[in-house]
Amino acid sequence: MVRWVTGFLDSPSREAESFWVAVTGWSLSRRRAGGVFATLVPVRGDACLRVQVVGDGVPRAHVDLHVEDVAGAAGRVVGLGASAVADLGDVRVFRSPAGIVFCLVPWGGESVRPCGAVSVVDQLCLDVPAGVYEREVAFWSAVTGWAVRGSDLPEFSFLERPSGLGMGLLLQRIGSGPAGVHVDFACVDVDAEVARHVGLGAGVVRRVPGDWTTLRDPVGREYCVTGRPPYSC
Repeated sequence: MVRWVTGFLDSPSREAESFWVAVTGWSLSRRRAGGVFATLVPVRGDACLRVQVVGDGVPRAHVDLHVEDVAGAAGRVVGLGASAVADLGDVRVFRSPAGIVFCLVPWGGESVRPCGAVSVVDQLCLDVPAGVYEREVAFWSAVTGWAVRGSDLPEFSFLERPSGLGMGLLLQRIGSGPAGVHVDFACVDVDAEVARHVGLGAGVVRRVPGDWTTLRDPVGREYCVTGRPPYSC
């Protein structure tokens, strides 16, 4: 059973970390594992977004699923179609059938959803090529145990997260390119929130009026600001 979900921002360097501190309004924890990891700590609620210096490759994101029994959950996700990448003891790394990297990590009792007055990071969008989309939706629903909910837009499928979880999962059907993960903000005013992000160093990629805007952070990692209302305290 998935008890919590964390998004990881994987970067070659620390260059964009101050940007993410500014746009979320969350503070950066002390670094761990020789300076590789840090947590973005919300003012209220449990942390659900972290940063990692990977040292190579393009800036990207991945999913951590927090479970009570990592070894048991590892066997289960492989049975559902995941491929094992690395066994790091209390952390197991996998790829989904579409190639999305995710980790199984121990649950530390997180249970309080972060909240925000005007905006909050609250969703990870899994970008999935069209040819494997249906299988990938079924995989993530089975892994999490969360029901699939359709959208007004046929390219999206939501997974119904339990009450209290800080980070939800959305799957998006993309036409081409590799599978991946990006972060979504919920906010009360998309235009105002986008202007704030641009003022902090983001660049606009595309706008979907009335729904969302896709941006790039200072190192080129795409994410979205959406018109979904933020969870209020």
